[in-house]
Amino acid sequence: MRLRSLTLVAASGAALLATGALPAHAFDPTPGDPSGSTAGSPPASVQEGTVSAADLLAKVTSCSQISNGKYRTDEETSATVPVCGKNGAVFWKADMDIDCDGQRTADCNEDRDPWYQDDTAFHQSDGKPLKAESLPYVVVPGSSGVWDYSGAGIKGGGVVAVVYNGRVEYAVVGDTGPAAIIGEASYATANALGIDPDPATGGVDSGVTYILFKNSKVSPIESHSAAVSLGDQLARQFLQNN
Repeated sequence: MRLRSLTLVAASGAALLATGALPAHAFDPTPGDPSGSTAGSPPASVQEGTVSAADLLAKVTSCSQISNGKYRTDEETSATVPVCGKNGAVFWKADMDIDCDGQRTADCNEDRDPWYQDDTAFHQSDGKPLKAESLPYVVVPGSSGVWDYSGAGIKGGGVVAVVYNGRVEYAVVGDTGPAAIIGEASYATANALGIDPDPATGGVDSGVTYILFKNSKVSPIESHSAAVSLGDQLARQFLQNN
């Protein structure tokens, strides 16, 4: 997990402009073919599971705040984002910065990501760090006086429904970040939602809803299909509860 700096982002952007073109791996807004997506392109499907983005968003229109304060979305912003609780879940609405930590891959490494770290807070079943390029996961703020995620029933491998622009992507809780900042997910999460996943220049400034289901756990944590299956079940229960 890294702290996004406007200075570093600006510098990265200037470097790209100096070359006269975006790199070959830059985000391609054209959906991939139905047989699957490639890194840098969103998938052809608009959601995972049977629950629509609209139905999930209709359940989180109001906030019963459970955090003792609010979070910033970046170092330079003011604290405006509360953590809310409802129907056996916690949720927040924020931006999405790109986490590219964990196992080194073609798109997640020191050369691509100025903030790259070779570990994640939670690990695969074989003990290795998670793989941000291929595994959809979400970053939660480190425990603090503002909010303690573990005390709220959120654990590593817990299921998260991430909603953006009419799409639902199921992810797991995979990493922790700074105690005062919220709104970050893995390269794979962004890619699946049609968000530019570039770790240095990608992400989106607003409009992302994160719904974390309490006391849930995907096993093994690296199984995305297991996350989708359990996430769809919990999302349907979330809608049914008052």
